[in-house]
Amino acid sequence: MRKTVQQLIERRPELRGCADAIDRMIDLAGDTFARGGTLFTCGNGGSAADADHICGELLKGFLQLRPLASDMQEAFGNRFGDEGRETAGKLQNGLRAVSLLSHPGFSSAFANDVDPDLVFAQQLWALARPGDLLLAISTGGNASNVRKALMAAAVKGVGTILLTGDRNGCCEKYADCVVAVPEKETYRIQELHLPIYHAFCMALEARFFGGGEE
Repeated sequence: MRKTVQQLIERRPELRGCADAIDRMIDLAGDTFARGGTLFTCGNGGSAADADHICGELLKGFLQLRPLASDMQEAFGNRFGDEGRETAGKLQNGLRAVSLLSHPGFSSAFANDVDPDLVFAQQLWALARPGDLLLAISTGGNASNVRKALMAAAVKGVGTILLTGDRNGCCEKYADCVVAVPEKETYRIQELHLPIYHAFCMALEARFFGGGEE
């Protein structure tokens, strides 16, 4: 068990049964980013907010500032002078993460013109490449639009993680890695999802930007 997951279990011992799956979740994402791949996220309602939250922690510094390398800062200065140096000093390195909730113009058009159940699947089909990764969140594990996205991912050659609860929903059989927290009530499931994805983002930041063990 990696250090970040061990610390999570110490804080939330009810997640001990999920430790191996959380470790695998981190490994899948780490390997995806190491290959230059992209993580896509999706969910509904509170899980949609969680999907956005995850991307926010990956696209910028989470526990660290992640400054640009000195040669990149120098390139900004050489090209744009003082303004370039100031800009480079504030930019941060990030990991490629895209929330499938981020395109309301597309989503409303596709839902109206084609099928609202396929909004996530269509974006994934258009944007993802083989070797990318989808992190899908469904507290009950039966969200139809999440299931369709997992199906599209499988055919596209995109790895899949499902973050869910203890209801054994139909989405589980479509995912490569299932992290099912031991709760059945939606709000309680969401309360356990947040520390998991914070540990997930923390471990990835440690792997790619230093700052200690994963």
